Amino acid sequence: MAVLTRFKDIMASNINALLDKVEDPEKMIEQCLRNLRSDLGKVKSETAAVMAEEQRSKRALDELTEEMSKMQNYAIKALEADNETDAKKFLERKALLAAKESGLNEAYKLAASNAVKMREMHDKLVADIGELESRKNMIKSKLSVAKTQERINKIGSSVSSANNSISAFDRMEQKANEALDKANAMAALNAAPKDDIEDLMAKYEKDTNIDNELEALKARLNKN
Repeated sequence: MAVLTRFKDIMASNINALLDKVEDPEKMIEQCLRNLRSDLGKVKSETAAVMAEEQRSKRALDELTEEMSKMQNYAIKALEADNETDAKKFLERKALLAAKESGLNEAYKLAASNAVKMREMHDKLVADIGELESRKNMIKSKLSVAKTQERINKIGSSVSSANNSISAFDRMEQKANEALDKANAMAALNAAPKDDIEDLMAKYEKDTNIDNELEALKARLNKN
């Protein structure tokens, strides 16, 4: 039964190892579950066929046992009727049936054993799928958190880059200030020297005007 081999391979596989080999674990989870559900359908169909075979084997064995019992009863009735020849024929038929009993009994035991194994594997697959279904949301939640953390890490890198850019701007501004100060100093050095004599002359010219005004005011007061 090829489906059994396939089933055993699936149950023996390490799903976590498979998840590590793909770029999108979430898609792999869904694919694993789809594969398992598909195999569950095959296992269920095979299990039903094996269980039907068990029932057929049991029915054939029961019918044989019933027929042997019937031949035994007819042989007894024939002897009770003092017909030994007929009794012998019934017993001969019973012997022929008995020769088949061993084979039918062995077939039934094998069919029953297969049915038990298939039912156990079917039930285990159902349980495993149920467990994976319950773990699926948990795994997806972890993947979502991981993706969020990755985005935060990228944002953190961007912030670090921005800080570096700000530092660079600060350095450029400092250089600009230094250049401006140097330029202003150079301009001051290049300016023509100031002649103080003009200020001094202005001082005395101002005083003369005041004296003249004072004399004029005195003259006016004396006149009055």
